[in-house]
Amino acid sequence: MERISRVLIDEEKIAKRVAELGKQIEQDYAGKCPVVVAILKGSIIFYGDLVRKINLPMRFDTMAVSSYGSGTVSSGNVKIKKDLSKDINGEDVLLIEDIIDSGNTMKALTALLEHRGAKSIKVCSFLDKPSRRTADFEADYVGYSIPDEFVIGYGLDYDEKYRNLPYVGVLEITD
Repeated sequence: MERISRVLIDEEKIAKRVAELGKQIEQDYAGKCPVVVAILKGSIIFYGDLVRKINLPMRFDTMAVSSYGSGTVSSGNVKIKKDLSKDINGEDVLLIEDIIDSGNTMKALTALLEHRGAKSIKVCSFLDKPSRRTADFEADYVGYSIPDEFVIGYGLDYDEKYRNLPYVGVLEITD
């Protein structure tokens, strides 16, 4: 059994922060045409909202990745489930992520894309849980830093449910 115990970030705050991030990214990438990559599935709603706030030419792409470890702990070993559709050698790449916990997956993924010859790689994560960090990794752009609670909504799920909620809520799971 699960229930949403409270709304952590409401729709209005999300929209405001996404617009602020879009403006910052637009300024930072002025004169460039970045490859903006959604990390599936969780970032897709954030990605859609964010790219519409960036008034620049850009290429869209997606990746689906997973990291395997014991239980819910990321090992940092990234398995590519869906790879990029085009070569990123010499490109400015902006990865869009839903949440960074341990940092292991993003650290491994950015290393992989560096190895593939990306000119630059930046990461924009909607949420960040710095208290869970085990890898030396920080996103370049962060929507919100949150406490160590299980969150759902705005693309984040529990057992593939709740992604469509227009807010971020805290989920309580009981037996």
